[in-house]
Amino acid sequence: MLTDHFRPQSFNGIDDIVIVGGGLAGLFCALKLSPRPVTVLAAAPIGHGASSAWAQGGIAAAMGLGDTIDKHVADTLIAGAGIVDEKMTRLMVAEGPARIHDLLGYGVPFDRDLEGKLLLSREAAHSERRIVRVKGDMAGKAIMEALIAAVRNTPSIRVLEGYVVEELVRQGRFISGVVARPDAGQSKRRVSFPARAVVLCSGGVGHLFSVTTNPTEACGQGVGMAARAGAIIADPEFVQFHPTAINIGRDPAPLATEALRGDGAHLINSAGRRFMLDIHPDGELAPRDIVSRGVFAEVQARRGAFLDCTKAVGAHFPEAFPTVYASCMSAGIDPVTQPIPVVPAVHYHMGGVLTDAEGRTSIDGLWAAGEVTSTGVHGANRLASNSLLEAVVFAARIAENIKGMLPEPKITDWGNNAGENDDPVTLEDSPPLTALRHVMSDHVGVIRDQEGLTRAIRAIANLERQNTRLRFSNILTTAKLMAVAALQRSESRGGHYRSDHPEPRAEWKRRTYLTLAEADRIVADVAETESA
Repeated sequence: MLTDHFRPQSFNGIDDIVIVGGGLAGLFCALKLSPRPVTVLAAAPIGHGASSAWAQGGIAAAMGLGDTIDKHVADTLIAGAGIVDEKMTRLMVAEGPARIHDLLGYGVPFDRDLEGKLLLSREAAHSERRIVRVKGDMAGKAIMEALIAAVRNTPSIRVLEGYVVEELVRQGRFISGVVARPDAGQSKRRVSFPARAVVLCSGGVGHLFSVTTNPTEACGQGVGMAARAGAIIADPEFVQFHPTAINIGRDPAPLATEALRGDGAHLINSAGRRFMLDIHPDGELAPRDIVSRGVFAEVQARRGAFLDCTKAVGAHFPEAFPTVYASCMSAGIDPVTQPIPVVPAVHYHMGGVLTDAEGRTSIDGLWAAGEVTSTGVHGANRLASNSLLEAVVFAARIAENIKGMLPEPKITDWGNNAGENDDPVTLEDSPPLTALRHVMSDHVGVIRDQEGLTRAIRAIANLERQNTRLRFSNILTTAKLMAVAALQRSESRGGHYRSDHPEPRAEWKRRTYLTLAEADRIVADVAETESA
C-alpha cells in the first residue's frame, strides 16, 4: 500500500492555470498565456532539470530557400517509419516559422549569416538545411536562458521551484489540480494546488535507463501520473537512442551532437573502419535507430565505437562546438586530434500521454505538451530537431485553447516570481530506481526480445509489490507501460527493435494506445504464465 496519501496542505485557494514542468514547453506555454495568472511548478530550478536546456542541435523549421512544408513533412514521415500522424505533422511544420519568430522576439540569439539571415544547418534524415541553431551546439541553453529571462519579467507568471508534482487530482471526469512535494521532493509535507486547468510539461523518461543524455528529473513521472489518473498513453514502446553519447562513464552521459556527423564526422571502430558504410547507404547520416544499433554492435563486440571529427572539424572544434569540446577535454580527450568514444544512450521518448491538435488529453481539464506527450508527429522514430519544434508549436496551441475555453480571470500580479530555490537540485538514485534502470537497459533497450521483455515485466511487477512510495509508483507505471507495449508489438519499427521479430509487419503499421488497466491485465497474464 502506498504511504503518501495523507491529506495535503492547500495552497491559497484555486490557481487559474497550473503548469507542471519548467522546460521549454512549460515556459513557452506560460508566456503565451500571459497576462493570465499561471503557476509553474518545477522540480528543479527552471533551466536545470529540463532536457530542452541540453538540446544541442536546434529547432527544425522549413524557412530556407528551396525548402517547403511538404519537404519537411515528407522527411518526418520517412523517419517515423510508417506511423506518423500526417495531419498533426503538417500542422506542426506549418506553424514552425511563426514560433521561431516568437522565440526571436523573446531574445533567442539564433545564428545568422553576414546578411543577417538565419543560418540553417542540416541534420540526419533531413533533405534540406533547416536547423536553426545557436553557436553550433548551444541552441537549447540559449533558448532556455531567453525564456527564463522573459518569464522572470512577466508579473502574471509565478514560478515555484523545487516542487515535485506527485499526483493529478481527478474529480469525476475532470482534473481539478495537482499535489506536489516541496524541497525538491524531500519535504515530509505535501501541498495541493487546485486549478481550473492543468498543463503537463514534465519531460521524458531517460532516467528509467542506465545510460541516458537526459537530466535526472527525466524519469517518466508525468506519463505515470497521467496513466494512474486514467489517461490514454500512446506509443510508449518507441524510445530513441542517441547513437553518439560520449562514453566517459558519466550520468547523464554528455552528448556529441548529430550536427558533427552533419558536418562530415565519421564513425569508426578501434581498427579505424567506418562500420556504418556496411550497414546503410547514408552511413553516419542514416536514421538514428539504425546508427544506434550499428554503434551498439561495435561496443558489444568489444571493438568500440568512436566519432572521428579530426578532419571534418579539426582545429575549429573549440569555437564550432564548445559544449562537446568542453565535455571531451574534461575527460582528457582532445577532439581536435583524437576520436571521441561513443555509446548509444536513451535520448528521447516518442511515446507519452495521447493529445489532440490542441494539446488536450483524454481527461477533461488536462492538457500536455513536450516530451511527456505523444502527438503522433514523431511516429516510431523522431526526426532530428523536431522535438523542440513540437514543444513550442503545441504549447502555443494549448495557450490559445485554454484562452478560448475558460472565462477570463482577474489579472494577478505575482510580483517577485524568482522562485524558492536558487541552487541546482540533483535527486540521488535510490536502490530500487537503480535496479529498475538496469532492468530497462538490459531488456527494454536498443535490442529487445520476448524473453527479455517478459523478464522486465516480471521484475517491474516485483518492484511494484515492494514499493510504498507514490513517486516511485509513477516511475514504475511508465516503465510497465513501455515494457508491455514493447512485448505486444511483435515486429521491429523505428526505435523499437525486436531481434526475434527483426522486420516490420503490415498488421502493426499503426500506433499503440494503452491504458494502465489494460497494461495491468497483460502483466497479470505474464505472471500467470510464469506460475504455470
